[in-house]
Amino acid sequence: MATTLTKHERNLSALIHASTFSRWFIPFGNFILPLILWTANKKDHAFVDHNGKQALNFQISMLLYSIVAGLISIPFFIGFWPDAFDWDFFGIHRLSDLNNINISISSDDFKFGRFFWPVGISGVIQVGLAIVNIVYTILATIRTNEGQTFKYPLTIKFIK
Repeated sequence: MATTLTKHERNLSALIHASTFSRWFIPFGNFILPLILWTANKKDHAFVDHNGKQALNFQISMLLYSIVAGLISIPFFIGFWPDAFDWDFFGIHRLSDLNNINISISSDDFKFGRFFWPVGISGVIQVGLAIVNIVYTILATIRTNEGQTFKYPLTIKFIK
């Protein structure tokens, strides 16, 4: 980028990265606010243009990875539904046995097991993506505020 960066360029670039945290308050704020800041200033400052592209590409990549992780669990979820319509599945046939309360937990009786494995794995992936998103956004904000260029890992370049 430029050899001498103004304080305004560094602050604006850091603000673009930090504005991705607005997703916790505004739906799709992690795309809207950085996009507004980037498009308003990309022609004036090359450093801001580079950081705006980086932030938006990273957020789009994280969204794509999150969607893929969610899609992984759908076939298992659909495969679960035929068993859900078996009245014996939820123990409804035993409603008349309420006078004979017998509480026992056995892993053989836990029919939701095959349903929760993919959802659990997908949930762990989602949490991991959220942590990666938070950590690297903070690193990008700090580094750009110091005037360094920052490249996010695991980023697909949608905007070149």
